[in-house]
Amino acid sequence: MTGRDSTDSRDTGFNDGELDHRLASVWSTPPGLWGALSSVDHKIIGRRYISTAFVFLALGGLLALLMRLQLAQPEARFIGPDRYNQIFTVHGTNMMFLFAVPVMQAMAVYLVPLMVGTRNIAFPRLNAFSYWMYLAGGLLLWIAFVLDTGPDIGWFAYVPLSGPQYAAGKRADIWAQMITFTEVSALAVAVEIVVTVFKQRAPGMSLDRIPLFVWSMLVTSFLVILAMPAIMIASTSLILDRLVETHLFNPAEGGDVLLWQHLFWFFGHPEVYIIFLPAVGMVSTIVATFTRRPVFGYLAMVMALIATGVLAFGLWVHHMFVAGLPRLGESFFTASSMAIAVPAGLQIFCWLATMWAGKPIFKTPFLFVIGFMVTFVVGGLTGVMVASVPFDTQVHDTYFVVAHFHYVLVGGAVFPLLGAIYYWFPKLTGRMMSETVGRWVFGLIFAGFNLTFFPMHILGLRGMPRRVYTYQPEMPWSALNLFISLSASILALGFLLFFIDVIRSARSGAAASSNPWGASTLEWATSSPPPPYNFARLPVIGSLEALSDQSTALPVATGLRVDRRELLVSSVVEAIPEARESSAGDSIWPLWAALATTATLIWSIFTPWAVVWGSIPVAIALIGWFWPKGVPEDES
Repeated sequence: MTGRDSTDSRDTGFNDGELDHRLASVWSTPPGLWGALSSVDHKIIGRRYISTAFVFLALGGLLALLMRLQLAQPEARFIGPDRYNQIFTVHGTNMMFLFAVPVMQAMAVYLVPLMVGTRNIAFPRLNAFSYWMYLAGGLLLWIAFVLDTGPDIGWFAYVPLSGPQYAAGKRADIWAQMITFTEVSALAVAVEIVVTVFKQRAPGMSLDRIPLFVWSMLVTSFLVILAMPAIMIASTSLILDRLVETHLFNPAEGGDVLLWQHLFWFFGHPEVYIIFLPAVGMVSTIVATFTRRPVFGYLAMVMALIATGVLAFGLWVHHMFVAGLPRLGESFFTASSMAIAVPAGLQIFCWLATMWAGKPIFKTPFLFVIGFMVTFVVGGLTGVMVASVPFDTQVHDTYFVVAHFHYVLVGGAVFPLLGAIYYWFPKLTGRMMSETVGRWVFGLIFAGFNLTFFPMHILGLRGMPRRVYTYQPEMPWSALNLFISLSASILALGFLLFFIDVIRSARSGAAASSNPWGASTLEWATSSPPPPYNFARLPVIGSLEALSDQSTALPVATGLRVDRRELLVSSVVEAIPEARESSAGDSIWPLWAALATTATLIWSIFTPWAVVWGSIPVAIALIGWFWPKGVPEDES
C-alpha cells in the first residue's frame, strides 16, 4: 500500500458523525446514470441481481401458465408443437440458469459481506462484470424467443437432437452461448464469495463462528467452481460440433452421444444442491431468529452441508439409468443417491429440535420455512424412489419426474427464498413487507403448489410422458390435467400478490428499525438499509451469536483509512487481522468488458472467426480495466 499514512487518515479520533461523513464521501456511488453504470457496491449489484432474477421468475411463470393452458384439454390447439417446444425449453432454461442459481448467489452478494463484517465483496469490479454478463445472457435468450428463434431442444439439449444433423438454424447455438454467459457470471461470483469468506471476515469471526448462511454459500461456491466447468465444456463442444464440425458427439465419426449426458449431468445434479444449499442457510437463519435460540447442532449442520456438497458429485448417473450403462455402476449410483438423504434428514431433525426447544413466532418468514419442510420431505421421499433402478425405469420421462423435480426445487428452494425475501426485505430497503398480505401469499402459494404438482405424481404413474404438447381424449389424463391447470391459477395468484406486495412495500411500507426481528447475525448490526461502507468501525466478534446480547454494543476494530477505500484482511481459520488492503473504486470498464465479451459470444454463433476478431475489443476493455491509474484503490 502506498500514500500518506498519518493519524488523521485513519478511523481513530473522529466522532461518529464526522467518521460517517468521511466514509460516505469515499464509498458512495456517484449519482446519475454514470454512477449507476460504474458502481461496484455489492449492495447495489446484489439488489440488481435479485430484481433481475425475479423478473425472470415472472417471465418463466408466464410460460408455465401457457403450457398448462395447452394441456388443460386433450387435442388443444392453443399452441402449436414448434412454439410449445420453444416454450418448455425456454421455461426450463430460464428457471434453472437465469433464476434459481443466480438468485441464490444474488442473496449472497448482498448479504455475505454484511454477515462477515466487511465493507465490500472481494474483487468488486469482477462482481459488476458478472452482473452485466448475467443480464446479457438473459436478454439473449428472451430476445431470441420473442423473435421466434428461441431454443427448442429442452433445457438439457441432448445430442444428437441438438446437433447439426437434427437442429438446423441457430436455436441450439443460442442455447449453448447463453450457457456460457450464465456460467461465466456464476463462476465469478463463486470466486468472490470464497475469497470474501476466507480472507475478509471481521476480527474474531473464526470458522466456528461463521453464520450457517455463510457456510452454506461457501460450500455452494465450491460446488459452482467444481461443477460448472463441465457444462461450459459441454456447451462449447456442442457449438464446435455445429460450427466447425468437430464431431465430438457424432458416433458416425468416432464421437460419443453419452459423453454429452455425462458432462451435462455431472454439472446438472450438483446444480440441484447449488440451488438447495443456500436455502438450507436461509432456513437455519430464519429458524434461529423466530425460535429465539441458536440452531441445534451447529457442528452437525456444518458437516451436513459439506457432506452434501461432496456427495452431490456422486449422483449424476441416476439421471441415466435407462441409457444402457453397466448394472454394477447403476447399483453404485443408487446407493449414493440414497446416501445423500442422510445429511438432508440430519438438517431437518436439527431444525425440528430447535423449534421444539425454542418458542416459535409464526411470522411470514417462519411460515415459509414450515411450508419448505413439508414440501421438501415429499420431494426427498420421491427422490429416494427414483433412485431405485427398477422404479426409475418405469417412471423415467413421465410426469412423476416433473412432480419430483418441482417438489425438490420449488419446495426446497423457492419456499425458503420467499421466506428470506420477507425476512431480509427490511435490510434491502429499510421498509417492512405486510404481515397480513404475507400470510395470504403463503397460503395461496402453498395450496396452489401442492394442488398443481402433487397430482402430477398420479399422472406419471398413469403413464403420461413429459414434454408432449397434446394427448388423445381416450387417455386417462384429461380430468387431472384440467384440475392441475386450474390449480396453477391459484399458484399464479399467490405470486402475483407477492410481487404487488414487494412493489408496494418498497415504495410505502412501514419504516424498519435496524434489527426489526431481534436477530443475532451481524448484518443487523448496521442500519437498514446499510450505508455505502457497511460498518463505520469494523465489529469484533466474540461468539457465534454476534448480537445475542442486545444490551451490549459490539467491540470494534480501528485503524483503517478514511481517505480511500480500504478493507481488513484476516487469517483463514481464526480471522486474526493480517493486513489492510485497498478496495477497487467505481469503474465503467467492467461494463465495457461485458459488452465486448457479449458481442464476441453472439457474433461467434454465426462465425468462428468472431473469436479471433472479437478478442481485440475484449483485450482493449481488459487493458482499460487493469491499467494503473496512480490511485491505490484503482489498482486493485
